[in-house]
Amino acid sequence: MSRSTKSEKARQLNAARSLLERQVELSEAAQKLSRKYGMSRRQAYRYLEEAAQLPHPVEVVEAAVPITLKLRPRTVRELRSYARRSGMTMGEIVSRALQAFLGTLRRHG
Repeated sequence: MSRSTKSEKARQLNAARSLLERQVELSEAAQKLSRKYGMSRRQAYRYLEEAAQLPHPVEVVEAAVPITLKLRPRTVRELRSYARRSGMTMGEIVSRALQAFLGTLRRHG
């Protein structure tokens, strides 16, 4: 059996949390998760345990697609430095910058 992606795990945790919020009996909730997501009953209980600790639903993020970019060395140094200082990944920084740039293009033309 393959591992869940981050977005799949988020959906499964949210489903488990929803079942717990509706006060579905634990054994029934595990059975429902097991059937819906094709996981073992044991794994379903783990999701329920983890979901019980969540203060709010988990954000479901879209999966990232790897791409290759050629950047000037100075830009890469600045990007790496900013990533270290901010605690963000370089991919997250580039994604946010591109989204902001593309957003301005949509507004202006």
